[in-house]
Amino acid sequence: MAMPPGFPARRAALRLLDAVLRRGETLDIAFGSATGDVRRFEDKALTRAIASEVLRWLVDFDALIDSATKDNLPPDAKVRMVLRMMLAQWLRLDTPPHAVLATGLPLLAGGPRRLAHGVFSTLEKREHLLSDSPTLPTSVEARWGERAEPIAAGLANPPPLDLSLRDPARTADLANQLAADSLMPGQLRLPRGASVEKMPGFAEGEWWVQDLAASLPARLLGPGANAGEGRHALDLCAAPGGKTLQLAAAGWQVTALDISKRRLELLRDNLKRTGLKAGIVRADALAWEPKHRFDAILLDAPCTSTGTARRHPDVLHRIVARQIEEMAELQAALLARAAEWLKPGGTLVYAVCSLERSEGEARAEQVALVPEPIRAEELPTGLLPTAEGWLRTDPGMLREAGGLDGFFVARWRKPE
Repeated sequence: MAMPPGFPARRAALRLLDAVLRRGETLDIAFGSATGDVRRFEDKALTRAIASEVLRWLVDFDALIDSATKDNLPPDAKVRMVLRMMLAQWLRLDTPPHAVLATGLPLLAGGPRRLAHGVFSTLEKREHLLSDSPTLPTSVEARWGERAEPIAAGLANPPPLDLSLRDPARTADLANQLAADSLMPGQLRLPRGASVEKMPGFAEGEWWVQDLAASLPARLLGPGANAGEGRHALDLCAAPGGKTLQLAAAGWQVTALDISKRRLELLRDNLKRTGLKAGIVRADALAWEPKHRFDAILLDAPCTSTGTARRHPDVLHRIVARQIEEMAELQAALLARAAEWLKPGGTLVYAVCSLERSEGEARAEQVALVPEPIRAEELPTGLLPTAEGWLRTDPGMLREAGGLDGFFVARWRKPE
């Protein structure tokens, strides 16, 4: 029997969700194999959208499903997953109910299609099924404490598209050309959905995609030139290279170090496209030894990436305490190495795209360098440093302007 149009995307979304929720894979890693038989770009995008909305609103969808069944379905039952997908399409992607049923029920061929149809039809008769903010998993809410509610409000929708500019002096010109907003010089914000490679300025290397919060750590090192002489900066864990590009554009002589061959290839591509220069080193930062000390080091450390939940809602369900503890140990080791490689008077900036205190504040408390507090004038309007002089962003901040990824950033100076 011929399948309805759009069915391959739904089948791929089911595979993608199974990979994330049952096998613990990331959305990005699982996406390629899950969409292997999906040909059209639009269908691949739909696959990602369905899976992302299921993960974003999973707790709420499950509560709705349970409210419409006499006996709760097993958490891993295929019919529950298909119903989650059907609700995501109807309530979040504005797919007409008849199309939801036509493309969802065939996923249960030979299974409880009548049950799925009955649950969906029951919910379709109700009003006001979702609140304005998704409900966080209990373990996540417990970890984030009093910050959980505003963070959840910032997770309701996927993020806009942020660009970092090679030349901040062109901010107004490129904002006009791209019909974009700007929250600070050298940054543009556009609605999501544009084909990046086709946008003006991409081929010429005028900009690169980078969330506003992710661009702040490199900005806190300032310009690289000092009395006409370029200073040396080390970008640790650099790939795919957004912060390396920022440092190079700001006049630093950059060494970009990363252990991933694939991600370093992306960095090389970005350097070529933008015409910027950096020395690339593929090495394990815990084993590598530099030939000289650095005026500045940017350590955007490996982390759980819970701060990217707006674009990667799988982190709400994959990350557990053990992973956070392992990352915190790695971050502490990397911070100790980075402190050794600074010149006297040099600056260290530490950043993680994590909302976990043990990866951010707890790590900063252990650094034995001289704090260099972040100043309000270094940040976009609406953001303020903490009392300690650190920066903590989360998805609930600047919501009216489109929000931010969650980051922790701190800065120190090595004594002369």
